[in-house]
Amino acid sequence: MASFLLMASAQSSSAVERLIDEGRFLEAYEAGLRLASADGLALAAKAASYYAGYVAKDGEKADWYGRAEAAARRAIQADSENAEAYFELARAQGRLSQYRGILESLGLASSIKENLDKALRLNPRHAGARVALALWHHSLTSKNVGWLYGANSNQILPLFNEAIQLEPQAIIHRVELAGVLAAQGKKDEARKQYEAALALTPKTAADRYDQERARRELAGLR
Repeated sequence: MASFLLMASAQSSSAVERLIDEGRFLEAYEAGLRLASADGLALAAKAASYYAGYVAKDGEKADWYGRAEAAARRAIQADSENAEAYFELARAQGRLSQYRGILESLGLASSIKENLDKALRLNPRHAGARVALALWHHSLTSKNVGWLYGANSNQILPLFNEAIQLEPQAIIHRVELAGVLAAQGKKDEARKQYEAALALTPKTAADRYDQERARRELAGLR
């Protein structure tokens, strides 16, 4: 009976993942919440973050990132050893920091790092967590507050390179790297990463959204 339940849960999680891949983020969010398992709730958090980032209007984004944060916390409560739950919590917190005051945003910095470290401890090959950690280092050092939290600009490129080595077909890794390079004034290097992202074959709705972003940001490089 237990093995049957585990198999049914895995199948249900796969169904939620398919909804996310198809870009049906709201359906995926609701389906993940209904599962109420750690995996299901982590997927609900992912779906909420994707909806916020790719679809929601500006006035709705903070609310949906808040829903992602809440779902990720529930996932951790269900299973404190779930790497995806910690990653999704860090992702939601990172996005929420953009909508909160400077002091509250900086207050999230330590929590984001802690959750990314936990995700990587539980899954050392988690490429997304490496990208998020690279963005964490970039965000804090670019604000000249990195020294307060142990952020180091020398960690940014190695983390991106490790993530791309682990997932060379992941479009988002190259788009995020390109954005950082552009912010650092390295426009030729940024252009190469945008072009590399556009050369990859999109497999999911998120991939297509990420390539749209790559085209838009590439066109804006001057």
